Amino acid sequence: MSKTIAVMATLDTKGPEAEFICEQLRKSGAAVTLFDVGVVGQTAVAAEYSREAIATRGGKGLDELLVNPTREVATPVMAEGARQIVKDLINKNELHGIIGLGGLQGTALCTDVMRSLPYGFPKVMVSTVASGDVSSYVDIKDITMMFSVGDILGLNPFTRNILSNAAGAVMGMANKPKLPTGDNKKPVIGMTNLGVLTRGAMQAIEYFEEAGYEVIVFHAIGSGGRAMEQMIREGIIGAVFDYAMGEIADGVWNFLRTSGPERLTVAGKMGIPQVICPGGAEHLGILVEPNQIPEAYKDHVYVWHNPVVFVPRIDPDGLKRVAREVTGRLQHTSKRAAFMIPMQGTSRYAMPGGELHDPEGDKVFFEELKSTMPEAVEVIEIDTHAEDPVFVKACVDKLINLIEG
Repeated sequence: MSKTIAVMATLDTKGPEAEFICEQLRKSGAAVTLFDVGVVGQTAVAAEYSREAIATRGGKGLDELLVNPTREVATPVMAEGARQIVKDLINKNELHGIIGLGGLQGTALCTDVMRSLPYGFPKVMVSTVASGDVSSYVDIKDITMMFSVGDILGLNPFTRNILSNAAGAVMGMANKPKLPTGDNKKPVIGMTNLGVLTRGAMQAIEYFEEAGYEVIVFHAIGSGGRAMEQMIREGIIGAVFDYAMGEIADGVWNFLRTSGPERLTVAGKMGIPQVICPGGAEHLGILVEPNQIPEAYKDHVYVWHNPVVFVPRIDPDGLKRVAREVTGRLQHTSKRAAFMIPMQGTSRYAMPGGELHDPEGDKVFFEELKSTMPEAVEVIEIDTHAEDPVFVKACVDKLINLIEG
């Protein structure tokens, strides 16, 4: 079956370039569905989905948007309209990939649509801003950003080459061989990890695989934890080993790894099995100028994760705040959950011999966790550190018991 690719652009300013990509896709054997998400300018390019149709689907007529037109008003309407149409086509298996063209405004609009689409669906964004910080455009979705290098304003030998590569990229994704889904009836496990827990994470993967489970690991530095929560919502993940809690600690002070208010809530709301460990929650990750210690943390025990990531040990009062934040987010949990406490340290930094080892601080932290933990969450204490294979095996066995018991 031939693949159908959506091409999305403001055709008043990107018409010839969009037409060129459509031509390249057709030469590769694809069918093309062109979306015009422009509003104000005129275009001679015919689109399968006109700006009028997209605006109407987004909740306002184009005539209404053209009365004192502003980007602030028009962009959300056009994005919503395009999003609804694209999702309908995907649901009917009539669309197999999407490619967008844009500068600042077009990139924001097209990636707004792309972020609503399923993981694994091919998404390519050719953008003039793709060489900078694209986190706001990609967020936690698998969007491929391609830097256009030159402005997307007129065709020339260089631009044609870039656009042809982009067309080839989305076609390659859409035409990849169908991956076998297998017959494993066991849920996929989502697991969070930090660099100071990696030895334990690798051991956990081995234990899970020996038991017939597959694991998706998320680097818990903000986007990783949020991506895991989203994949739980989408049903991709059916059980959780939440091994790393540094995102919660940083979230209390809004530092590097903060992951937002929904982190550590979705598994509980959905009732899926979860085992939680406060891995890495004893320290903060603070982005600084190279080797510059923040004034507020000069009296803390600290280590450098790298020259620009300063890692101070959280003091006892701060650890109480972190504990209450963790247990507050677990109030949504009503079943199939266990909280595993490694009594000798919550990360490689905090274990005996580690730079941030502080048994007295740990004691304060653990007591606050236990005293504020929801009754529905079983608390299990194990007298070793978080990377010890004994602790990791206990966590893995507990999660498998919650899944299968």
